[in-house]
Amino acid sequence: MSRLPIAAGNWKMNKTAEEASEFTEALLGLSPNTSDIEVILCPPFVSLYPLSQKLAHTGVKLAAQNCHWETKGAFTGEVSVPMLLAVHCQYVICGHSERRHIFGETSEDIGKKVKAAIHFGLNPILCVGETLEEREAGQTEAIVFDHLSHGITNLTKEEALSLVVAYEPVWAIGTGKAATPQDAHQVIYYVRQQLTKKFGEKTAEQIRILYGGSVTPENVFDFMKDPDIDGSLVGGASLDPTKFNKIILESLRASQ
Repeated sequence: MSRLPIAAGNWKMNKTAEEASEFTEALLGLSPNTSDIEVILCPPFVSLYPLSQKLAHTGVKLAAQNCHWETKGAFTGEVSVPMLLAVHCQYVICGHSERRHIFGETSEDIGKKVKAAIHFGLNPILCVGETLEEREAGQTEAIVFDHLSHGITNLTKEEALSLVVAYEPVWAIGTGKAATPQDAHQVIYYVRQQLTKKFGEKTAEQIRILYGGSVTPENVFDFMKDPDIDGSLVGGASLDPTKFNKIILESLRASQ
């Protein structure tokens, strides 16, 4: 089954609203007008609204880096899914390793965020992945299973069609040490197997699974050649419009 590839840029805590706008103008001037890949920008909250104005009618999608599962209330510093929809987000990242390991989000918390996102019509990008210590201890599948199973536990087959999964080995994020395509394939194949057990083959084959972790213009082609890898969640290389555009082009080339 053919799945539309994704190139998503997670800017993390980088770029002011002005810098984000400058980046977007530069990227739009470089990128081909294509329907063959889904390009997603994930800026900080303060840049979502101004970028939504620039991205209108361009085909480039907008994602938030996090959300809360409640719609409103006394949750200082949090942002709800309806708030994200109001600034024209189409996606939201749920369970990035930095949220898990720095801010203490649990797999149960993340499952509630995934459910809330889909309930209101936002597409969650559920991140799963192991640390170096967990990998060396042979716990990769157990950790990925925990992250994935809690993230999808309350979803129906119909809801699962809105899901994107991103495998991000923690040891490869921001380190310059990407997993090999073989490493990524092994875990992503395992993820697809678990999705099949939960939702059935027909649904699982429609869910896109990304690789993230030190993705660069130089290595993305090798990842994207794998038919089981449907795209990339890019960190540092997505902060430069020229590099990110190269990732988009290389992803397209590998998918053809």
